[in-house]
Amino acid sequence: MKLIGNNVYLRMLDVNDAEELLNFEVKNRVFFKPFTYIKDESFYTVEFQRERIKSNKEKSDNDQYYFFGIYLRETDELIGNTMLAEVLRGDLQSCFVGYSLDEQQNGKGYTTEAVKLVVDYAFTELKLHRIEAGVMPHNIGSIRVLEKSGFHKEGIAKKNVRINGKWEDHQVLAIINENE
Repeated sequence: MKLIGNNVYLRMLDVNDAEELLNFEVKNRVFFKPFTYIKDESFYTVEFQRERIKSNKEKSDNDQYYFFGIYLRETDELIGNTMLAEVLRGDLQSCFVGYSLDEQQNGKGYTTEAVKLVVDYAFTELKLHRIEAGVMPHNIGSIRVLEKSGFHKEGIAKKNVRINGKWEDHQVLAIINENE
C-alpha cells in the first residue's frame, strides 16, 4: 500500500528497508539529537533497525502503531518517516502523530505533504476521531508543519517528554476528524 502525494509517497516499512532506514538515521544523527530521546549505540545497527521494523509491523497488525517511510516520488529515496502511535479505540478513537525528515530535505514542504497523507489515512481508513502531536515550543518549523496540515494549538504540556536527557515542555496540537 502506498499513500501518494504530489512530491512524496508513504509506504509501511518492512525488514528489507532496515539498511536504508539505518543510513537515514546515521546521516541525521546529529541533526535529530536536540529533538529526541537519548539513543543507545545499538540503535545505529542494521539488527536494531530490522527489529524496530518487525516490532512496528506487529503493532500495526494489532492496530496500535503505523510506521511509514517517506519517499521522494522522483527518486524513490527514503527521506524520512512518519508514524501514527498509541492508537486508542473505543470512545477515544485517537492517536499521536510523529515524523522526522532528512536535514537536507527540510523546508521543501515534504513533511507537510507527508503529514497530510498520514492524517487522511488515519481519518478515512482507520476511522480515527482525533490526532494529537507534541512539539517543543522552540521547534517553530515543526509547529508550522502541523498548522499547515490543519492542526490547532491546545496548550503547553509542562515537562512532558524527556528529550536528550532533560524533561521538556511540549506544545500540544491536535486535529479532529470533522467527518466523524
